[in-house]
Amino acid sequence: MIDLFDDGPDILIKSDFFTSAQSARIFEQLKAQISWRQDVMRFGRREVLQPRLTAWYGDDGKTYVYSGIRNHPLPWTPLLLSLKAKAEGFSESAFNSVLLNYYRDGRDSVGWHADNEPELGKRPVIASLSFGATRTFELRKRTTGKVVKLPLTSGSILVMRGTTQQHWVHRVPKEPGSAARINLTFRFIC
Repeated sequence: MIDLFDDGPDILIKSDFFTSAQSARIFEQLKAQISWRQDVMRFGRREVLQPRLTAWYGDDGKTYVYSGIRNHPLPWTPLLLSLKAKAEGFSESAFNSVLLNYYRDGRDSVGWHADNEPELGKRPVIASLSFGATRTFELRKRTTGKVVKLPLTSGSILVMRGTTQQHWVHRVPKEPGSAARINLTFRFIC
């Protein structure tokens, strides 16, 4: 486990949270078992297809809204519950929902944003699991524009906590030629 920053975001990362065999198996199970969808994001009057597939699972009533998309939770699957328990143990936090992102190839991405919606609370803890291709996770400090790039490998966990969402934004940029990746971000909806 690595605590990455002395003066930056409060982030922990462990690259070998799952073995390569476990990671490959989990990736295939998630790809097959999850009810993936491609939503439309709204920016004022403009509507755009999300550049990735997503799914929202969680406790009953834990609706989550971002970019004009209202996510009503699907019921937990046994696989998601076991991954949640493992993420909770590592992060020492409780979670009641998970946003799954399926980056089908290097053309899929997510733009700069912070997970700072009111329903996440003032100091949210986000535990992020990655399976499949390694993709670059970028963080940018709001005040200085400083960018930090982290490779998220298959089977890794990254935990963002403290004031990270207040002072930093993050993204997964396009990476032409990259293979498929599935990412789960566990969170607690108040």
